[in-house]
Amino acid sequence: MASNAFDTSQVKDKRDAVNGRFAKIKSMAAGRRAKLNESHRLHQFFRDLDDEESWIKEKKLLVGSEDYGRDLTGVQNLRKKHKRLEAELAAHEPAIQSLRFSFCKASAFNSWFENAEEDLTDPVRCNSLEEIRALREAHEAFRSSLSSAQTDFNQLAELDQQIKSYQVASNPYTWFTMEALEETWRNLQKIIKERELELQKEQRRQEENDKLRQEFAQHANAFHQWLQETRTYLLDGSCMVEESGTLESQLEATKRKHQEIRAMRSQLKKIEDLGAAMEEALILDNKYTEHSTVGLAQQWDQLDQLGMRMQHNLEQQIQNQNRAVCSRVGSDLSWFCSRHFDKEKSGRLNHQEFKSCLRSLGYDLPMVEEGEPDPEFEAILDTVDPNRDGNVSLQEYMAFMISRETENVKSSEEIESAFRALSAENKPYVTKEELYQNLTKEQADYCLSHMKPYLDSKGRELPSAFDFVEFTRSLFVN
Repeated sequence: MASNAFDTSQVKDKRDAVNGRFAKIKSMAAGRRAKLNESHRLHQFFRDLDDEESWIKEKKLLVGSEDYGRDLTGVQNLRKKHKRLEAELAAHEPAIQSLRFSFCKASAFNSWFENAEEDLTDPVRCNSLEEIRALREAHEAFRSSLSSAQTDFNQLAELDQQIKSYQVASNPYTWFTMEALEETWRNLQKIIKERELELQKEQRRQEENDKLRQEFAQHANAFHQWLQETRTYLLDGSCMVEESGTLESQLEATKRKHQEIRAMRSQLKKIEDLGAAMEEALILDNKYTEHSTVGLAQQWDQLDQLGMRMQHNLEQQIQNQNRAVCSRVGSDLSWFCSRHFDKEKSGRLNHQEFKSCLRSLGYDLPMVEEGEPDPEFEAILDTVDPNRDGNVSLQEYMAFMISRETENVKSSEEIESAFRALSAENKPYVTKEELYQNLTKEQADYCLSHMKPYLDSKGRELPSAFDFVEFTRSLFVN
């Protein structure tokens, strides 16, 4: 190759290829040698076992012989043979010790079993489906690992049989016996089955608990939403939008809603029962809802209190309104009194009649001589008779009285409502006592002189009862 001949590269390639194959063969040979050595040791071990077993059988016949010699020479020969037997026993002791040492694996196997037993007998108590699922997965992984433990157990059983075949009484390297290990293995299988039953039982318990959580959450979430919607309904004036807007209609809507609130107490009771069942089952958390029984009960109680307060406030407003209506009746009846001063029933009052009517209603107008100026009365005339035609129509008179005393009275129905407010329990009649309690004496006298006695549905006259409905309508007809 140093001469740089034309085939140098080819030679080099072939050399490298041969060296590579040689190194591969060398490596393969080393591997095969190792395997052959391992196989040799294994078969040597088995052959030694067979030899030991054959030797033991042979020597067993010798030591079991009942031939103790017939004479001195015979006994001496037997003693020499026995000494050789003892020497052979000493020579075979290492082989037996080797088998005993191999059985020391029993200690490691028992240690593994104790750890497994501790894990398998640990109480099964979970708080969620996720936890029990994790335990069951760990149990399945443990069962999958039993194949290697089974292999170790089988090997120990084979070693035990070999040791026993040599008639060895005990093993100084371990205090475990194969019988004890067999009992341990049977106990392990029993514990595994018991563990599986416990896990299945806990799985069912957690599934029931989860259903209970979901049922509680479903009712609690729906109840909380209803609480929010009802509170909003009461506070944002939705009842006024739905109704005509009068205080009475608002009160009726509020009462209906409050009845609904009271009716929903049964739904809260259902939630409380579910919550008690969860506490009994030691369910301390619920991932499906953020609401608790105590919190929902407090919110319901607050909503119930809100409904009662709103009812009370509306009732107070209606009572105040009715008081105002009573004073309004006096103003309305002042118009009726004007009919009393309209002697000619012309629907008009002259200035003198108008002044007399005002004085009868309590207006403090000064007494002046005829022809003298009366600034206060002139100011009133500027309102009711601005063109000074000498007469005040009933319409002008009514407008003046309304502007002075109360809001506009536009129909007989409004006046009927005013009288109805005077009567107890909104009866269709008013009593003499009720008129004198709520009106001035002059106004009450006028009403009693023009109202007819009230007749019931059978045409019977009720004592001290007067028909304000017919009275009001007759005035408007006139």
